[in-house]
Amino acid sequence: MNSLGLSRVGQAKRSPTKNYPLLVRLVGLRFACPTLLLLAVAAQALGAPTAAVIDAESKRIDAMNKAKDAVLAIFPANGRGGGSGVVISPDGYALTNYHVVRSCGKAMQCGMADGKAYDAVLVGLDPTGDVALIKLFGRDDFPCAEMADSDKVRVGDRVFAAGNPFLLATDFQPTITFGIISGMHRYQFPSGTLLEYADCLQTDASVNPGNSGGPLFDARGRLIGINGRCSFEKRGRVNVGLAYAISINQIKHFMGTLRSGRIVDHATLGARVGRDEDGRVVVRDILDGSDAYRRGLREGDEVVSFGGRSIGAPNEFKNVLGIFPKGWRVPLSYRRDGKRRDVLVRLAGVHGREELLKKAGGRKKARPKPVPKPDGKPKKPAPGKDAKPPAKPAKPAALPIPKIVAEHYKQKRGFSNYYYNELEKNRVWNAWNPRLNLGAARGAWTLVGPLSGGGDYSLRISDAAVSLKLPSVDINWTAGVELGNSLLPEHSGGLLPALFLWRRLAVEGLDRFGDVYYYGTAPLAGHQGLADVLVGSHKGVDCRFYFDPADGRLLALEMFPDEESDPCEVYFSDYRHKGKRYLPGRMVVRFGDEAFATLRIEGFKAEEKGED
Repeated sequence: MNSLGLSRVGQAKRSPTKNYPLLVRLVGLRFACPTLLLLAVAAQALGAPTAAVIDAESKRIDAMNKAKDAVLAIFPANGRGGGSGVVISPDGYALTNYHVVRSCGKAMQCGMADGKAYDAVLVGLDPTGDVALIKLFGRDDFPCAEMADSDKVRVGDRVFAAGNPFLLATDFQPTITFGIISGMHRYQFPSGTLLEYADCLQTDASVNPGNSGGPLFDARGRLIGINGRCSFEKRGRVNVGLAYAISINQIKHFMGTLRSGRIVDHATLGARVGRDEDGRVVVRDILDGSDAYRRGLREGDEVVSFGGRSIGAPNEFKNVLGIFPKGWRVPLSYRRDGKRRDVLVRLAGVHGREELLKKAGGRKKARPKPVPKPDGKPKKPAPGKDAKPPAKPAKPAALPIPKIVAEHYKQKRGFSNYYYNELEKNRVWNAWNPRLNLGAARGAWTLVGPLSGGGDYSLRISDAAVSLKLPSVDINWTAGVELGNSLLPEHSGGLLPALFLWRRLAVEGLDRFGDVYYYGTAPLAGHQGLADVLVGSHKGVDCRFYFDPADGRLLALEMFPDEESDPCEVYFSDYRHKGKRYLPGRMVVRFGDEAFATLRIEGFKAEEKGED
């Protein structure tokens, strides 16, 4: 027997004649019955497992033994509830379900197969997708699961689930159940709740209450999903062979936003689709304030592909839409009158900010106050009854939050744990600003260089104004109360206020810019992989700053005058060292679907404060 309670077969050879004497004797009667012959052959095979069978079982057990070390049995530090989880990094970040941590609160205890319990704190929440990120403390070399590509999973693949069903794993040894993938790309409606399971994996591996938040592994012990919903018999709590796991590829999309310590939302295109009489997936309705509408999508257009996947049914569209966070920009292909159009669309949120916070917080409805009697007199107690109601039992005193959790938790509206947002925000800032080296140069910036169409330009950016000198015209812009009121130059979407915000972040820093938070990670047109994103608000506009996680370079910024307008996009490239500074040598400006300008930066001067 091994640590999982599984035995290896074939350790000693079996004697077919000893184990099956009756069959052997019958076979010896010159196989009087063909059926007996088949039984004899089967008995012979069962009596002597082949080397391939033994090897396959050995590999399966080894994979389970390795995978179990990263599995968590989660118990609330104070209160009722609990579930399962899985560690995904050596420094202790782990995944579980939103509905697990909702009952646990900000602090929990996580038991591991090493027999030890570790304190953990809540980091990020995805209430719609039913995912939560937590952080364990106590070591920096936690065993962690290897993530696979869940898009490569196929129906029939062997898988196993691990976790803490019925919260019985008080010895922290996870229960392992084995099965197959029985369905792919399953979509389940919210059904009156916040949770929406999109594009999930279906398995017949036994998953029961308490398994929630635990891992679903492939046959090699790699993480392919987080177990969540189960199908149960009517009024029962016993699994009937259908369980659903959130795909790890969906969670990878949200990983950056979960690390931000925010309460994150899922995406909507702002359009509803259905089938037409020819079976095509077409737009049935679309919001005229959506980015998809601004990109040209209209009612009646056929949706060909979305988010990198071909769309052949409305359910496929819902599945793909459900795997993206609010704010991402993803590819959309649609067809009208036989002509295909390929665009990038920015996705809005499923919920309004206040709606999401209210639902995620789980606020209970206030109980209605008892209606007083018309005469206002208190009701007299019945004869033989005490006038005073019986005293309610005192609630047990709340357990103190562990010190390590208290040190890593900061409350702020709109965040599940603002401590980790500050941590990530400072990480991005410290990778960028010291290389830029402009914090001390608080005077105006001057940029000069050639225009792509001929001639030269000169840009001067100061604390309160930006001026642009072109061969034929000078454009002057002053920062007013609302930056979105003057989006100069025309047709740029507001290049001058966008550059004003670029300088402001570099010079004033995170604390003095305005309200700055770490959004997470998001795709950026023309950039491989995901970029780190800071969002800053100042004088009525929002600005997104995209940074390369590898070296901290500022890749682009997008300035949004409001939620229903295209931003001014500025892309920075051709970085080079200019003295002690690492600065871009090229800016490309876009607005909507059009390129506005390409500016080479051949000269850069940052004045000291007080310099003319």
